Amino acid sequence: MSPHVLLLRLAAPLQSWGVSSRFSHRDTHVRPTKSAVIGLCAAALGRVRTDPVDDLAALAFGVRADHPGTPLRDYHTVGAGRFPLRPRDIITDHRRAAAVATSMEAADGPGFGHHELAGWYGAPKKITADPLSGTLVSAEPSRAAMITERWYLSDAAFVVGLEHQDRALLEEIAHALEHPKRLLWLGRKSCPPSGTLAAEIVPGTIATVFTAKLLLPGPHGPDTSGRRPWAWIQAPPGKRGALRINDQPVSFDPARRVHVTRWETRTRITIAPTATGWDIIP
Repeated sequence: MSPHVLLLRLAAPLQSWGVSSRFSHRDTHVRPTKSAVIGLCAAALGRVRTDPVDDLAALAFGVRADHPGTPLRDYHTVGAGRFPLRPRDIITDHRRAAAVATSMEAADGPGFGHHELAGWYGAPKKITADPLSGTLVSAEPSRAAMITERWYLSDAAFVVGLEHQDRALLEEIAHALEHPKRLLWLGRKSCPPSGTLAAEIVPGTIATVFTAKLLLPGPHGPDTSGRRPWAWIQAPPGKRGALRINDQPVSFDPARRVHVTRWETRTRITIAPTATGWDIIP
């Protein structure tokens, strides 16, 4: 059987493809990762995280950076400060109730929503059982502000190629991406995709198909600049010039999330004079 390639269009105002993200610093790769795209397909198909993804992980993967986008830093402060107490804050922590009781009894008008406690964080965190009474209390009544940063790619657009000899599998994925059973996003929940995701299925390899398609339209219309975009294409292990990358998914199960190494080459793509355009919704 000859190979076929499903072309995906990943474009949105914001994308974020984390590599080594942690709570205080959430980075983004310069391009979509295979793990993220396979997760996107699995979600569209309605699979849960504990379902196997062997069939999807077997797809050869490539990505062409038609519009790499601009890195965008989002600065956050989390926690600290004081907020008016709510009923649940008092119900779930008898210490808060005792501390605020005097001011609530002396106040005229509504009780809830108008009282603060100095040195207490407004939203209960780390709820646990009180060792003396057994009632639920906050294990962290006060909290200093945490500074975090999140990185995104702004106005980026990528072409992803998924290659396999089983055209029926590619057709199933393409249909699911346009009729997803679960919500889809480009790396993070704050990054929903825009327009068409699944473009078309064409015979050939990722390398040949990437040369046969024009650049995706940019924010200001068709791109006729003649640029040669960068592309990263999965390669056989040990291929000369290929680099290793640890984004081959084995399991998305939260209890045992596993990725292994795959190989890929980085190359410039020369768009053929006979390249075809895109029949997509931008």
